[in-house]
Amino acid sequence: MAANGSEIIAVADIGGTHARFALAGIDRDAGPELGEAVVLRTADYPDLASAYEAFADQIEGARPRRASFALACPIRGETLKFTNNPWTLRPKTLAAELGLDEVRLLNDFGAVAHAAAKADLSCFSHICGPDRPPRSGVISILGPGTGLGVAQLILDADDHRVVETEGGHIDFAPHDAFEDGLLVRLREKFGRVSIERVVSGPGLEEIFAALSDAEPPDAPALWAAAIAGTDDVARAALERFCACLGAVAGDLALVHGAEAVILAGGLAPRIAPLLAESRFAERFVAKGRYREMMANIPIWMIVHPQPGLFGAAAAFRP
Repeated sequence: MAANGSEIIAVADIGGTHARFALAGIDRDAGPELGEAVVLRTADYPDLASAYEAFADQIEGARPRRASFALACPIRGETLKFTNNPWTLRPKTLAAELGLDEVRLLNDFGAVAHAAAKADLSCFSHICGPDRPPRSGVISILGPGTGLGVAQLILDADDHRVVETEGGHIDFAPHDAFEDGLLVRLREKFGRVSIERVVSGPGLEEIFAALSDAEPPDAPALWAAAIAGTDDVARAALERFCACLGAVAGDLALVHGAEAVILAGGLAPRIAPLLAESRFAERFVAKGRYREMMANIPIWMIVHPQPGLFGAAAAFRP
C-alpha cells in the first residue's frame, strides 16, 4: 500500500455508534495513503481492545507497531470516557493492551480538521455562501452524528494548526416560539440542554416528539422517512433540524472568528441535498448587525469517505 521508505500504521476513528479502523501509509514527503476501512458497531464489543483485535485479525502479514486513534471524547486525564458510548480507556496502558509500541490519540473532530487541511479540493462540496475554497485563515469544523463534533482549523499556505474543542456541549439558544418550547421540553428531560441535544442523530427524535407530541419511530426509520420525505412530520422535523444546524454553525463561526465553515460528521452527507432548500443558510446569517459579514463566509462540506481515518493518519508525524 505504501511507497518505499514509508511506514504502515493502524488508524482508528471511534465514535458513539461505530468504530472504524484501517491501515495507512505514512510518508514525510507525501500525504497519507489510506487502506480499506473496517467498520464495527461499538455496541458489539465491550471495549476498544476487543474491537481493535477484531480488526487486527483481518490484517494480512505483519501487524503495525504504531497507531493513531481519533476518539469522540476529550483527550485529557488518565482515563478517557467516550461521550456517547460506554467505553473507557487509559492512555498510558493502551499501547500495551493492543500489542503496539505506540498509540497517538486525538479528538475525532480534531482528526476531521487535519483531514480538511490535507485533503484535495475534490474532497469538498460547496453548500452556500461565496464559492471560495476553504484554503486559508480560520475555519470552523462541525458536524452532527451520534453527537455534535466541533473543531477549529487555522490554515495557511505552509502549515496548519488544529484546536480541539467540545463545542457541541455549549448551551442551546432558541430562535422562535417552537424552539422555546423545545428547550422547555428538553430541560424537563435532561436538566441542562446543550446544542448536541438538538443537532445530532438523537436530536431529530426530540424535534419529532415536540412537533407531534408522540413517540418517534426508531432512529433509523425516522431518519430514512425524514430524508425520503415519506412522513410529513419526520420531514418537518428534519427541516427544523437543518435550521438549527445553520444557527449553530453561525454561532460557532462568530466564536471562532471563522473565514469559512466546513461541515462533516456521519449525518452531514446524508442531508446535504436538503440543506440548500432548508432554512440552514437563512439561520446561518441571521446574526443581527453581523448579517452582512456572515453572508460573506463560505460553507463547504467535506465529502471524503473516511475523513476521521484520513485525519488520524494526517495528524501522525513519523
